[in-house]
Amino acid sequence: MRRRPSVLCRSAVIGMALAAVTAGLALPVSPAAAASSRPSQGAAAARLSPFDPAAMRELLAGLPDPVVSGALVRVAQGGSGRPWAGYAGEVPRGAHFRIGSVTKAFTSTVVLQLVAERRIALDAPVRRYLPELIPDAYQEVTVRQLLDHTSGLPAPAGIPGPADGPGWWLKSVSPREVVRAAFANAEGGGTAPRPGSVQQYNGVNTFVVGLLVEKVTGHTFAEELGRRVIRPLGLRDTSLPAASDTSIAVPHARPRLGGDEVTEQSPWAWAEGGMISTAADLDRFLTALFRGRLLPPAEQRLAFTVPDVASAPDNKNCINGTACFSIGGLMRVTLDNGVTVWGKTGSQPGWTTGMFATRDLTRRVVYSLNPTGAASERPYVMAVLNAAFGDAAGDRG
Repeated sequence: MRRRPSVLCRSAVIGMALAAVTAGLALPVSPAAAASSRPSQGAAAARLSPFDPAAMRELLAGLPDPVVSGALVRVAQGGSGRPWAGYAGEVPRGAHFRIGSVTKAFTSTVVLQLVAERRIALDAPVRRYLPELIPDAYQEVTVRQLLDHTSGLPAPAGIPGPADGPGWWLKSVSPREVVRAAFANAEGGGTAPRPGSVQQYNGVNTFVVGLLVEKVTGHTFAEELGRRVIRPLGLRDTSLPAASDTSIAVPHARPRLGGDEVTEQSPWAWAEGGMISTAADLDRFLTALFRGRLLPPAEQRLAFTVPDVASAPDNKNCINGTACFSIGGLMRVTLDNGVTVWGKTGSQPGWTTGMFATRDLTRRVVYSLNPTGAASERPYVMAVLNAAFGDAAGDRG
């Protein structure tokens, strides 16, 4: 039996404590993560160890294995120099991949642009814009609370999953069907938390946000995304496929899940998690977002604002009872070595993706793994982050 690289073994204990969510992957947040909505700008870089390519090569050398069939990792430092890139398994250079909930960062950026244009009021009730969709019971929920996951909206329902039988990853549902199923499923199910009182990561929030963009602009969400983000940044390999388009541009990996190839799948997750991209494009988007190229100063600050509220007891994305998701669709993570990074994770069948950076862009990482479903890929994700941002305390034993 081939032994897994030591950098991964040392991360396994930490990684197994993580928890998955719909179209996303949870990451641990150390007790050092502050509850304040004002992120630190420079402390992370001061504690950052030099990037060691050998550690990342060691990690990738153990792949493919029964849990992860392929991987790509891109690490960039500062504003100059050639990024480091590594591949494992049958993942081609420049591969396209499904980014899952990383899409949320794009969606939130579009909404914050509309806020800056005064076409959406951040603290207005969502029912002002979508009265036909939001029930009376949720009339107090605001746009801000959708973006920072403090809305108290019900969990997703009626979304494709293994219970749908063979080929379930090809099943398509519309955004409105997802939202209406969530509300219908919640009827008589108990009292929802008061809006704004607690953070509970929930994809239904982002489906509603996408529909809000369409209602306000009169255009499809894909059109607004292309006009506002994709084309201005020259993201030539990034797209939001149409509902009927199950394909993915070449080159790409051919992931398998439980023995079935899942390369072609429905992009039903739409504004919540349906986009396709590449490592280079995600790095370009992350850099532009952090440098303020996409948002005016006031909205730029909002993009990194985490609500000063508790995390729900069953909110598996943020630990220690502290909220960690920002209005801008980003997640604040403080690693065990004290380095704070911002970014987003995402998952779709056969793909687990993430993009993270220090707030000052001293270092950035984009990764895409191809999990097989045989066991959790979470330890691999943590190993990638630890190798990218320096040797965490838990890895030094």
